[in-house]
Amino acid sequence: MVLMKPAVLYQQLPQNRIQCQACAWQCNIAPGQTGVCGVRLNQNGKLYLTVYGQAVGLHLDPVEKKPLFHFLPGTTALSFGTVGCDFGCLFCQNWSMSQAPKGKPDQLQDIIAAQSETWSPQQIVAKAMALGARSIAYTYNEPAIFVEYAHDTAVLAKKQGLKNIFVSNGYESVESLDYMEHLLDAINIDIKSFSEAFYRQYCRAKLQPVLDTIKRVFKRKIHLELTTLVIPGKNDSVKELTAIANFIKQISPHIPWHVTAFHPDYLMADVPPTSPKTLVKAWNIGRKAGLNYVYLGNISDSDRATTNCPHCHQALIKRFWHQTHILANFDTASGQCPHCGTAIAGIWN
Repeated sequence: MVLMKPAVLYQQLPQNRIQCQACAWQCNIAPGQTGVCGVRLNQNGKLYLTVYGQAVGLHLDPVEKKPLFHFLPGTTALSFGTVGCDFGCLFCQNWSMSQAPKGKPDQLQDIIAAQSETWSPQQIVAKAMALGARSIAYTYNEPAIFVEYAHDTAVLAKKQGLKNIFVSNGYESVESLDYMEHLLDAINIDIKSFSEAFYRQYCRAKLQPVLDTIKRVFKRKIHLELTTLVIPGKNDSVKELTAIANFIKQISPHIPWHVTAFHPDYLMADVPPTSPKTLVKAWNIGRKAGLNYVYLGNISDSDRATTNCPHCHQALIKRFWHQTHILANFDTASGQCPHCGTAIAGIWN
């Protein structure tokens, strides 16, 4: 039987209701019910994280797969998530785990047991060390919904010299960011669109909390990279891509922006894959907006996956899919272009 663990981020309300503080929804949860995520359960006026210690998809991945291109390039991250999510994206590639428990509090234990394996924070950190990983990535679903599990794992990871990575939809609450203070080293946030209507229709969420989180993460000096999945006919217009690029530029031109190809899945299986031409259009928009680092993903385009010095344009790191080749002229100890001395934004060693 899956064991539940008391949550940390919540407030008790009258009549045994609770307000969860893990993500931007700030769900007001009645007894016997869960929040939007489907896994944070109100039991008799107390909040429990039902997926604590219940990991899904424990794999060793190249850090570039997160995607993070300016964070410990060429190293590996032990990745895991849980069932549940606070979004309901119609194009989710992990829908079988992310959407499974929603609206099913009476079946929650069986759903978790069927899809998860028991991995304590101690066991996860030990496995990361044994496999030679440099970091642990909390991914596949939104890590804010299992933030207590992530927190306890991250504390132990830090003690072993490991880095901690969130791969996120950007719905972290201020309380979650405070709770993970000094534990998070890097985060990749999806900026799925710059349209409130898109977020409501296709993600079952809202845009503004994502924009707010991006700004907060940058101000906290956590290494930040952003990803936009470009979906044909949905968020691929010049107007929308330009709006995203301009938003990023206003925060910092040094934030890497990954524009990645959509592949049909879940409830959007009838939408065609993104063409390389569309991705190149997005890449050009990002560069024209003044972003120093724009990368294409989910397609083979080594030239547009290469890190170049934004000043002298010298190639420093070449990539083919998730294979990374740090060129001999790039000194990761200094993080500076050896040709002109320009500092290359990132965490390199």
